[in-house]
Amino acid sequence: MSFADLGLSPKLLEAIAAAGYETPTPIQKEAIPPALEGKDVLGIAQTGTGKTASFTLPMIERLSKGRAKARMPRSLVLAPTRELAAQVAENFEKYGVNHKLTMALLIGGVSFGDQDAKLTRGVDVLIATPGRLIDHFERGRLLLNGIEVMVVDEADRMLDMGFIPDIEKIFKLTPMTRQTLFFSATMPPEIQRITDQFLHQPVRIEVSKPATTADTITQNIVRVPSKDDKQKRAVLRELIGKEDVKNGIIFCNRKSTVDVVAKSLQKHGFNARPIHGDLAQSFRTETLDKFRNDDLQFLVASDVAARGLDIPAVSHVFNFDVPIHSDDYVHRIGRTGRAGRKGAALMLVTPADGKHLDSILKTIGAKEIEELDFSEFFEANPASERPDRKGGRDDKGGKSRSRRGERSSGDQPSRRKPKDAKEPANDQPAVEAQVEPEQDNDNQAEPKKQRDETRSSKRRRGGGDARSSRRREEAVVGLGDHVPAFLTRKVAR
Repeated sequence: MSFADLGLSPKLLEAIAAAGYETPTPIQKEAIPPALEGKDVLGIAQTGTGKTASFTLPMIERLSKGRAKARMPRSLVLAPTRELAAQVAENFEKYGVNHKLTMALLIGGVSFGDQDAKLTRGVDVLIATPGRLIDHFERGRLLLNGIEVMVVDEADRMLDMGFIPDIEKIFKLTPMTRQTLFFSATMPPEIQRITDQFLHQPVRIEVSKPATTADTITQNIVRVPSKDDKQKRAVLRELIGKEDVKNGIIFCNRKSTVDVVAKSLQKHGFNARPIHGDLAQSFRTETLDKFRNDDLQFLVASDVAARGLDIPAVSHVFNFDVPIHSDDYVHRIGRTGRAGRKGAALMLVTPADGKHLDSILKTIGAKEIEELDFSEFFEANPASERPDRKGGRDDKGGKSRSRRGERSSGDQPSRRKPKDAKEPANDQPAVEAQVEPEQDNDNQAEPKKQRDETRSSKRRRGGGDARSSRRREEAVVGLGDHVPAFLTRKVAR
């Protein structure tokens, strides 16, 4: 079967051919014909199966006739992350090259003003993350009662990220007559409830079992005898050096770990950059562009940032951390072995990860994943005495800098904190119990003229001459029976 057999127009077929595609994938074969007929579609397919084209192509075909009105988009695509939304926009640009359709992308990290200007002119296709879409709606900048086609992509990830209440709200703001195309890799009960409530007699399409891995991916694990992240980073570098790695995505469970691993790889000469939700959108966009263009070899990522990314030629996926949710393992390694290519997935497993590993094996229907022998490496590279933490040791064995920029072991050591000193609140630096006089910077900052005037005033109050001043100074330090005059002078009451 070819794309011409699916009922697409010559203009669309020309754009598909120009993009280099000849044969539709199973999800495209099943989803495009009913979508062209205006039916609701419920697609259950893992990432990398071509489902983005399965809704963009029929949407372009349907929207080719008609014209958008100001602030009333004709179609809406909801995506869980900025990166996935931007990827959908790229697909519309690629397949809609022969159509004069207008499009707006509503994601965080981009100016409201620029987005509002596009909405004012009117758009045929609106692609958005749920939060930013609701922001525009509540500002009165957007109306959703003109929506003809609504798409929800990566619905199970929407659930994981807590977007289901937003999705329900958006559904209720759109017309009942809309066509709905709904896609999810898995169908947990909450997602099933949403589809039962808002889809009208959908055509259910399931092209593969939920949470299965592609046969084109070779899966291996390395058992790390310690939870020490320093040792795990050393194993990761060894894997990258041993394997024939063209490029790779390295997954971590926490954003803080993403930053640490990326910085460690950079320090050891690897071309790597981090990507997660706390980074600026401009940096994230630049990083993905570099990775797609082969200007960046390693992408260190969190699950949210990398979910649904369409980067066809990723040779390796490394799980620095075992994912907590077994479905995430499937989505992670689905970044490689795409479009029939061969791929490799490697995962570092510590003694504390046994429960999560068992869950992954159960999900993918495997008794075990082949283990790589790293025993010689661990004998030569034992775990450090202390795990990495503030004031711990870095990859080179020296004392690491803390997050507040404390001195390293090459600088002068800081004074010890007194035993009875309390811990500072709110991560503020501890205050020394005693301060040496020469460190009193406030007094040093006092202007010289002001200090001279102060001393002169003190001399006048004490008797008006230098001898009186000296006697007072002697009294301060307590010299024998020398009692200064001002202590014996009667004071008027």
